[in-house]
Amino acid sequence: MKSIPDADILLATMVREGTTVHYHKGQVLFSQGDPADAVFSIQEGKVKLTVISKQNKEAVIAILTVGDFVGEACLVGQHPVRLATASAMTDCSIVRLAKPAMIRLLRDDNVFSGQVLSYVLARNMRIEADLVDQLFNSSEKRLARILLLLANFGKEGKPMAVIPEISQETLAGLVGTTRSRVSFFMNRFRKLGFIHYNGGIEVHSSLLNIVLHD
Repeated sequence: MKSIPDADILLATMVREGTTVHYHKGQVLFSQGDPADAVFSIQEGKVKLTVISKQNKEAVIAILTVGDFVGEACLVGQHPVRLATASAMTDCSIVRLAKPAMIRLLRDDNVFSGQVLSYVLARNMRIEADLVDQLFNSSEKRLARILLLLANFGKEGKPMAVIPEISQETLAGLVGTTRSRVSFFMNRFRKLGFIHYNGGIEVHSSLLNIVLHD
């Protein structure tokens, strides 16, 4: 008998206990400063997290995809309001679970709480890897790694054939560089055959050469 992946069990529990909401591209799940009253789980699509500074500068801090939680920081008591804005990058299907229900599940369902813990630890490792990437790698390597992550290379299941449309401004924010540098590297990747534009960005496994090259 084939076992069911933990991620599928986790999502199934969220679906059973929460409410499935459909968001159109560009629609906001929650805004920075809103009450932190629910956790979201992505079933389909991609979600962008952004933060706006006191100087009104916007920064992209994460792009989340199927299986990811959004807004789980609400479970930490000292964060009564949202610290970021979450918006749909594509049409999305997302499960919303109110904070009290999420806390009850974590308390009463040991299997669920174990899966959530595994997810949070994996997410923390990803954040640490992002920090190392920012500190030690070139803009070109950081861009290549982000494109591979967006195409689900290294995650369970098959990589995506095409990344849904994403602006170079958004990529520049994730990489921590300028739009002109992103444009330069994207053109270079395309000429080398690492990526292809086809109503989105088609990422080939050969792009790993950029990440692995010293």
